[in-house]
Amino acid sequence: MAAAGDCGGPESYRSPLASRYASHEMCFLFSDRYKFQTWRQLWLWLAEAEQTLGLPITDEQIQEMKSNLNNIDFQMAAEEEKRLRHDVMAHVHTFGRCCPKAAGIIHLGATSCYVGDNTDLIILRNAFDLLLPKLARVISRLADFAKERADLPTLGFTHFQPAQLTTVGKRCCLWIQDLCVDLQNLKRVRDELRFRGVKGTTGTQASFLQLFEGDHQKVEQLDKMVTEKAGFKRAFIITGQTYTRKVDIEVLSVLASLGASVHKICTDIRLLANLKEMEEPFEKQQIGSSAMPYKRNPMRSERCCSLARHLMALIMDPLQTASVQWFERTLDDSANRRICLAEAFLTADTVLNTLQNISEGLVVYPKVIERRIRQELPFMATENIIMAMVKAGGSRQDCHEKIRVLSQQAAAVVKQEGGDNDLIERIRADAYFSPIHSQLEHLLDPSSFIGRAPQQVHRFLEEEVYPLLKPYGNVMEVKAELSL
Repeated sequence: MAAAGDCGGPESYRSPLASRYASHEMCFLFSDRYKFQTWRQLWLWLAEAEQTLGLPITDEQIQEMKSNLNNIDFQMAAEEEKRLRHDVMAHVHTFGRCCPKAAGIIHLGATSCYVGDNTDLIILRNAFDLLLPKLARVISRLADFAKERADLPTLGFTHFQPAQLTTVGKRCCLWIQDLCVDLQNLKRVRDELRFRGVKGTTGTQASFLQLFEGDHQKVEQLDKMVTEKAGFKRAFIITGQTYTRKVDIEVLSVLASLGASVHKICTDIRLLANLKEMEEPFEKQQIGSSAMPYKRNPMRSERCCSLARHLMALIMDPLQTASVQWFERTLDDSANRRICLAEAFLTADTVLNTLQNISEGLVVYPKVIERRIRQELPFMATENIIMAMVKAGGSRQDCHEKIRVLSQQAAAVVKQEGGDNDLIERIRADAYFSPIHSQLEHLLDPSSFIGRAPQQVHRFLEEEVYPLLKPYGNVMEVKAELSL
């Protein structure tokens, strides 16, 4: 709220995360409006609990606070912060201005981190609640894609070199499996979040013990009551002035891990787009290049990779912040956390929105896939051909030498002349292989090279993916709207 931050419009920098990419709902969670409304809500919960436990706070004061939770004079708050150089006290005064009867009991016994840290924890929890169904939707869309193409053979790659065949659906399950790990991790960290609660200046609750004249039980009840009002099951027993910044490490670690998953998925899609085997959605009026009108650049996947890289890099902020929190706290966490926590969730929100859009419109080109298989399969089928010849009475070593020579000739056509792989034609033309000429079509059937890939896809979806998605079933129909 300081004057230096009061800038906007086309003459000023604005974060692209907020102005261009992230959803309105996620941006609102990290807005000043939501933050300061939550501060006021926390002050109200504290006053209500203190009143219940016997402090002289009137119903009239409570009602006055309730009536003004959203009545925030942001201009006054900015002026007060400029004067006081303290954001919490600026808002204590601003709240007190519209609640004159309650002004004297606002923030009673609390320290700044009562509203600051507890609000952050509320925002983190609610931000996870926005991300989790979005991630579940991405998994659901990819599961549909994988199920439909569980049997479609495609060339596998290791080291980005041709390898044994897999299926398009099986490859997609590699993506899904990583995202399922992310879904479980995000849910775990969300559910393990604990409230800072009512702890006082250095976490000892000394101010509240004084307010309740040494009654330890009432202080514990106060902490529990406010924690429950905020919707948390547990609060930290031990804090300094702040909740441990290890929590921020946990939060950004699972988001960074999600970023790694998305980067891998979208890199695969970009490589497949180059091979012309698969494309992300491409709209009728979309322009791929200002200079090359024929281009269909994978811009959505590129955006995901770009932002996922930023998301992964953000983990260094809380790691370094936690490592330098001297004793009960230092304030060098504050400015850093204002940036990295918000940016992590806005970035994760953006990549999930974009990845959902991609997964809802992936296009596969089976004929291109088939052509690439035909180019490589003859080499992969040589072992099967040798076995068939041995069964027909041939010598394994003689057959191996024959195929070695023919394979090198075929490879020379591919590499030196730019021609197609003609190994099978050479085998057909060689009388040595006449005992198995009639079997060649069967020996080269791509479906005989994919092993149990289709069965693995269906079992994986039924046993692991669909049960994980079940709690999110009521939000699966939401479609992704791509931002700029």
